[in-house]
Amino acid sequence: MSAQALPRVCIIGAGCSGFTTAKRMKDYGIPFDIIEASDDIGGNWYYKNPNGMSACYQSLHIDTSKWRLAFEDYPVPDEWPDYPSHEQLLQYFHDYVAHFRLRKHIQFNTRVEKAERRADGGWDIILSDGEKRFYDALVVANGHHWDARIPEYPGHFDGPQIHSHAYCTPTDPIDCMGKRVLVVGLGNSSMDISSELSQRTVAKKLFVSARHGVWIFPKYYQGQPLDKNPAPAWMPKGLRQWLGGRLVKKLVGRMSDYGLPEPEIGPFESHGTVSGEFLVRAGSGDLTMKPGIEKLDGDGVVFTDGSREELDVIIWATGYDISFPFFTDPALKADEDNRPPALFKRIMKPDVPDLFYLGLGQPLPTLVNFAEQQSKLVAAYLAGQYAPPSADAMQRIISTDEEYHTGQYYNARRHTIQLDFDHYVRDLLKEIKAGAKRANAAGNSLPVDARASEPA
Repeated sequence: MSAQALPRVCIIGAGCSGFTTAKRMKDYGIPFDIIEASDDIGGNWYYKNPNGMSACYQSLHIDTSKWRLAFEDYPVPDEWPDYPSHEQLLQYFHDYVAHFRLRKHIQFNTRVEKAERRADGGWDIILSDGEKRFYDALVVANGHHWDARIPEYPGHFDGPQIHSHAYCTPTDPIDCMGKRVLVVGLGNSSMDISSELSQRTVAKKLFVSARHGVWIFPKYYQGQPLDKNPAPAWMPKGLRQWLGGRLVKKLVGRMSDYGLPEPEIGPFESHGTVSGEFLVRAGSGDLTMKPGIEKLDGDGVVFTDGSREELDVIIWATGYDISFPFFTDPALKADEDNRPPALFKRIMKPDVPDLFYLGLGQPLPTLVNFAEQQSKLVAAYLAGQYAPPSADAMQRIISTDEEYHTGQYYNARRHTIQLDFDHYVRDLLKEIKAGAKRANAAGNSLPVDARASEPA
């Protein structure tokens, strides 16, 4: 079938989810355009991205080892360290886009302001320059680490405060040198920023506030990255978590030994927090743990244990909302609890056959090559080489999958899109094979009509 007969696709975003999906479309001969708000590729890994959507700070290294983040059709450089820096990862992205000649398909410095689905299918896309286009299908790859969330507390704080999303260095955009600084949260951004600011030559005093204790995983085990040799995906989930939990507890001991709050949950009942430095800083007395915040109090903060600390700066490492600002239909957006629409394989909404969410997951160990795997299903589907099960079957599978991937986590906004990467990929490949048989039995007809040459 010729490329002209296949549906034309709009891809929102040129981060790793967007451009790996584009590469798969190109493999299948599916026409596409990528619409990117910034002046270049990279999304979250583009330091000081002018579109304001990057959470990258100058000292950032990815918490996933190079052994687990590599694209399957484009290996990482041999000379890379185990945990590459953001500069190295961004260069890898640039090399990938150049190698597969994707740049010519990207329209930079352009936002998708509105995406509306027609009653008979297809999407009207309105761009920030006022242009209106029609596409047969839409891929949403705009990321979920950019819409910073700061919780509300009684009172007010007189000093400067930022979300960790805006943090670049100890002096940019707020000078923390010699200051009394509070970092709120115990996620991965907090680990890095707290470890950096708690050095004796930086902040005068570094406090970290958290409502709950978490298990902090080390980066290495016997000289090798902890994620390099995971338990096989076929192993029952409960057994893998039991073995993993025993290993983590053996490696790090009790969190209270470092002066940290003891977790009330197991190591795999919350999103993984990884750091090779934070525990050392805590155990060395370079940071002081505080419980949750009771109220903001002018030049300080009152905590839930009744204690009060005078502060100069607050950094909120308190996560993100999942946002799709170009949609007006609430059914296509995340709800007030930060739960996205119910999606088959975290990709397809059963009643919207020409819409695909790519990279909408918090997969362990990595998000970098997650959409690369998902794109296998999407491209095969649009080319008529994959057919999903019935709508009822899709709904049942959605429920089963969600229970598997998120059932063990405590109820929180940060856990709505958790994912076991290895199990997910294994299961996805099985589904693609089953869907190929269904598509063949149906004559490999296209599920989405190619009408994008029609005038808008």
